[in-house]
Amino acid sequence: MFSTTDRASDTIYAVSTGFGRSAVAIIRVSGPQCSAILERLCPGATLRDREATLVTLRNEDHSVIDRSLVIRFIAPRSYTGEDMLELQVTGGRAVVSAALRELSRGSQTRPAEAGEFAWRAFANGKLDLVEIEGLASILEAETEAQLRHATAMASGALSRRIESARALLLRATSEVETLLDFSDVEDAADVNLNSVLPIVGKAKAVLGEILRHSTVSERLREGMTVVIAGPPNVGKSTLLNHLANRDVAIVSPIPGTTRDSLEVAAEIEGFPITFIDTAGIRETADPIEAQGVSRALTRGAGADLILWLFDGEAPAPAPNAFSKPVQRVRTKIDAASRQPAEAETIAISAQTGAGVDFLVAKIAEFAGEHFSGAGNLALGTERQRSAAMDAVSALDRILSKPDTPPEMVSEELRFAAHALGRVTGRIGVEEVLGEIFSRFCIGK
Repeated sequence: MFSTTDRASDTIYAVSTGFGRSAVAIIRVSGPQCSAILERLCPGATLRDREATLVTLRNEDHSVIDRSLVIRFIAPRSYTGEDMLELQVTGGRAVVSAALRELSRGSQTRPAEAGEFAWRAFANGKLDLVEIEGLASILEAETEAQLRHATAMASGALSRRIESARALLLRATSEVETLLDFSDVEDAADVNLNSVLPIVGKAKAVLGEILRHSTVSERLREGMTVVIAGPPNVGKSTLLNHLANRDVAIVSPIPGTTRDSLEVAAEIEGFPITFIDTAGIRETADPIEAQGVSRALTRGAGADLILWLFDGEAPAPAPNAFSKPVQRVRTKIDAASRQPAEAETIAISAQTGAGVDFLVAKIAEFAGEHFSGAGNLALGTERQRSAAMDAVSALDRILSKPDTPPEMVSEELRFAAHALGRVTGRIGVEEVLGEIFSRFCIGK
């Protein structure tokens, strides 16, 4: 973790695009030396605030580095809240190296550390912790659904919802303090919390809705697990290879070829899904195959959806041990004499691909229901959820005992408001800053 004190006045710079050859490379600069850097790199050039200007960048000996678009951001109207520059230079390594070398010549300028731009945005009140964690999640997102959720978190919608609950708690605290002041001069028996409890209930309802959405958010980050199960030699490995668009599993007409589980990560309709091919489930005297069957049942018990594959006229029923949603899939229809009669069964041929698109659409429909609710109200990290649950616990203690003395109610309200302040970073965040900002790349 970078220092947040003695180096905070430095001007920092970093390449914000990937390293290597490219059409354009973007170099970000933030800090009080931005005006001096402009005068040194492009003497005499006039740059207006937040307006791209084509300039010639020069070395210390006045030789040309590059023709570059430069955007100047004057504090506080910038990402970090400080003076900032954005240099859009040709993406060749020699050009980028020359530009960085010139930036390093200035006094009190240095390369940025990972997450330092975001740290300065947080320190200057441009972003709160929820928005910053949303930015980190955007960097880590692997699917469209994860990206949508991370973007919603970074947009500030969740922060505003948390702050609305916190405002209710502060209002309730004010009401209780008024009651306590009143009790000093009047009969304390006349003091009651009738005006406070409805406010507490409303704040709890807001947090309850957020926490309900957050359960889905956790699943979205981890992804949905789909286990491909069934008797031996019904096409499980062939289906996995078809879904992966490559030969992941060994396909053989010999029953019991698959002995262990194979996993493939995929994205369907923007949702993260892990498909798991398992050993054929049957009674067997082979101890190695029996272990594979046991593992298949274990993986199925932990899945979100089971694809139960079968062929033939008398399909084997899915084991009750799964206790999970099961989609029945009849395979090898290219070799079958007739279609299955069961309405809930999907017929496919993993060999030719017939029916697989319909199966994938059904999986996407299930995923949409599975992840429904993962919107901009969802808490995105365990840190956020833990703090919100601490607040809800305090409110539960108030609501479960309406006869609690006002002094104790006031203390519980302060505790709950403090917990919500931890979510957005208003208070008590020092211990989590290192973990959060370590997730960022250098130019962020």
